[in-house]
Amino acid sequence: MATPTFDRVLRGGTVVNQDGEGLRDIGILAGRIAHIGTIAPEAAGEVIDCTGLHILPGVIDSQVHFREPGPTHKEDLESGSRAAVLGGVTAVFEMPNTDPLTTSEAALADKVARAHHRMHGDFAFWVGGTRENAADVAELECLPGAAGIKVFMGSSTGSLLVEDDFGVREILKRTRRRAAFHSEDEFRLRDRLDKRVPGDPSSHPVWRDEIAALMCTQRLVSIAEEVGARIHVLHISTAEEIDYLALHKDVATAEATPHHLTMSSGDYARLGTLLQMNPPVRDARHRDGLWQGIAQGVIDVLGSDHAPHTLEEKQKEYPASPSGMTGVQTLVPIMLDHVANGRLSLQRFVDLTSAGPQRIFGIAGKGRIAAGYDADFTVVDLKRRETIRNAWIGSKSQWTPYDGKSVTGWPVGTIVRGRRVMWEGEIVEAAQGEALRFGEALPRE
Repeated sequence: MATPTFDRVLRGGTVVNQDGEGLRDIGILAGRIAHIGTIAPEAAGEVIDCTGLHILPGVIDSQVHFREPGPTHKEDLESGSRAAVLGGVTAVFEMPNTDPLTTSEAALADKVARAHHRMHGDFAFWVGGTRENAADVAELECLPGAAGIKVFMGSSTGSLLVEDDFGVREILKRTRRRAAFHSEDEFRLRDRLDKRVPGDPSSHPVWRDEIAALMCTQRLVSIAEEVGARIHVLHISTAEEIDYLALHKDVATAEATPHHLTMSSGDYARLGTLLQMNPPVRDARHRDGLWQGIAQGVIDVLGSDHAPHTLEEKQKEYPASPSGMTGVQTLVPIMLDHVANGRLSLQRFVDLTSAGPQRIFGIAGKGRIAAGYDADFTVVDLKRRETIRNAWIGSKSQWTPYDGKSVTGWPVGTIVRGRRVMWEGEIVEAAQGEALRFGEALPRE
């Protein structure tokens, strides 16, 4: 018998890539895409039947908090990545507000070592930018496993904070890769602490209002233009920021989250502190503004901002309750439900979750279904109806604000570098996650 041409073949699925959608087979060899087209049965070492399913480029979630090292009772790298692949996410960028903070070469190397072949999907780690390490960010952002530099201009979970223009300028004048920012004006947040109403989480967006977000984003863009830096504004939450950023796409890319696109301030009555996030979920006008940002191309990527806390912690009385919710596992089904409802095209979803992250962050070998790229796929059933339940959530925190929500569109399989990691809700292969590579940080001889 002749030796098979490919290690495995995905057969009979509708492939979504740069030339549209069509029924194609995909041949995988040594973890990479070797051929797209019609493949003879005898050429396959193993066949994965994808009849009736859509094969998307692997979904990349560029903002998650997996809490390790630190409060790992909420999450760790293994459990967070398990939740990711159960939801069809093949790679993540994890945030630096751990304990200790990811602000040094040693702290980054420790995270990479913890994650290697322990996380179920591939990974990179943001390095926190601070006043103390500003002089070193050019070296830190190019270390193995680094997604780039992340700066908190408004206080959130953890103790990373650079709220002043001088501190931000000192960091940005040294970055060469795109730096990411939590953009809320800390000075305004401090002035408005009295706007928080004890026991009333709906006062959260009154305290952290739209002006705090817009003011900070305007300050940030001005500094980036002054020093010639590229920036990425995380979790946009206001319509005004969309209008402003549309005028500054030369320096700024932007992220939206499923919760800001799906929920509104009307949901505080039902969810209470479970809806509490930074920046907050706001009224429907801002949600509609974010969808306008999707339609106009102002939003470049989707990120979940997966930020787990235990239910016990979340159910403390506001404002003692922490901000954050699970999200990495629900990103795909929530957004596919928007596709099913006609609010988002499948091609635009792919651009926001794979091609977009590849394009703006320069991820090497991922983000497309193309020959030579890593064989990363999110396999979905666009017609499948499911109800999201807490029991499905793989996070240690074991809850979701979408508990009980019925959706159309569901992740069936997660394939990472040619390995079938998840299929039909089960982890089917041992963790072999590896660090992502970036074009701007590839090692030179």
